[in-house]
Amino acid sequence: MSLRIYGNRLIKTLPGTETRPTIARVREALFNIWQGTIAEANWLDLCTGSGSMGAEALCRGAAVVVGVEQSNRACAVIQQNWQQVAQAEQRFEILRGDVVKQLAKLEGRKFDRIYFDPPYASGLYQPVMTAIVHHQLLSPTGELAVEHNSDGLNFEISGLEICRQKRYGSTALTFYCPQPYL
Repeated sequence: MSLRIYGNRLIKTLPGTETRPTIARVREALFNIWQGTIAEANWLDLCTGSGSMGAEALCRGAAVVVGVEQSNRACAVIQQNWQQVAQAEQRFEILRGDVVKQLAKLEGRKFDRIYFDPPYASGLYQPVMTAIVHHQLLSPTGELAVEHNSDGLNFEISGLEICRQKRYGSTALTFYCPQPYL
């Protein structure tokens, strides 16, 4: 299977239900919201799936794209997709394994844009968002976009505040900014 991204480029996706690419409407909306902030950004893609969001970020000029994905098969597809779209000056890497454990390895790095789209019923939302704050991965002017079902997220994370929310049918995006230090 394949999927079209920015610039009418085709990328591969895994067959079956092992990964679920972000629907085109949501992907387009996210990049419209973040328009003008992707070029030269450090991008972190959590629960990367096929890598479509990271590939789109590379196509739009992100300087660095890091993906975290559990599946070996998906990591191979992501590697191919990102190699296909990355320019010589862009860097990317894929970390395979448990997302919370992999976030600890990124401590000390700052990301301008973080995209997090776990399987909705995985129970990963709170531990991953807590780890992002704990390891200080979001730059002071950065944003975290979390994809979830339109029922919403029913918890708060100390260190993050909601800056906006958008709904697209049964899918929603909640955007978080770092809370200012008092």
